[in-house]
Amino acid sequence: MQRRIINLAIAALGALAFSGANAAGADTYPGRTVKIIVGFQAGGPTDVTARLVARALSDELKTPFIVENKPGATSNIASEMVASAPPDGYTLLVAASPLTMNKYVYPQQRFDPLKSFEPISKISSAPGVLAVSPKLPVKTYQEFEALAKKKPDGLSYGSTGQGGTQHMAMLRLEQLTGMKMVHVPYGGTTGVINDLMASVIDVAFMTSTGAMPNLEAGKVRPLAIAGPQRLPGLPDVPTFKELGIPDMKSESWNALLAPAGTPQPIIDKLAAVVAKAVKSKAFHDALVPQGSILIGNSPKEFKAELNEEVAFWADQFKKANIGN
Repeated sequence: MQRRIINLAIAALGALAFSGANAAGADTYPGRTVKIIVGFQAGGPTDVTARLVARALSDELKTPFIVENKPGATSNIASEMVASAPPDGYTLLVAASPLTMNKYVYPQQRFDPLKSFEPISKISSAPGVLAVSPKLPVKTYQEFEALAKKKPDGLSYGSTGQGGTQHMAMLRLEQLTGMKMVHVPYGGTTGVINDLMASVIDVAFMTSTGAMPNLEAGKVRPLAIAGPQRLPGLPDVPTFKELGIPDMKSESWNALLAPAGTPQPIIDKLAAVVAKAVKSKAFHDALVPQGSILIGNSPKEFKAELNEEVAFWADQFKKANIGN
């Protein structure tokens, strides 16, 4: 009994020491430059968001946070790099929505979207916008749906490729409405937008952040927003919920994550800065006019969203018979 009491006391002291080390680490963090890895090219929506976050963290925590672009495999190269980094808070990831979908497109990926990371905060979200060619003879979503149902496989839609956000959004819309269209995959967003403007394809889901200038200018015709609210830049375009299709949701988000095992006090410290930053004028002026919705939720809230999203996509890819 005496030996058991001694062992319990040693274990308690060890736990107390570990807790104290964690707290001390958070108090002194960051003590050197922090890298924020981005899986997309410089100048794109995710990169712009990452640089805003880096500046906010640098200013608030009085230590340089620098952005490194590691594009490739729809951000998988960057994700794998951060997943394998030491869990000390000095290598972070600004991720995008493909994080929860890529395993179905790249079954060989060497990380898990839930097990390999510590969620810090979802920074912003950009809803999908259903847009049609300017030459398609429809002015409203209702007219579009009626035309698509009248001509099964008579309309074509573009996407950035099999299993991507745009493709899965359109499959979801077909599933919910009974429409059936022909899929035309492209190698990137530019090809989709250009061919939609040129009426080579009839319709596409477009990310508001990447397509807002063309949407606002009327070069393509927006019909519906796959998000929770109307966008300031497109005030006359209704949401799918307003149109009676509340389950039609599609978004491209950006979020901050750390490698799994990063101490919770460091996670919480970073999340607090992000929550403050998204309320700033700098974030609002840079992101809202481009179609972003600013979020800045807590690690617990973001983790719950990730779990829900991973489960949702597992079901959707199974229904579409795509991936593993």
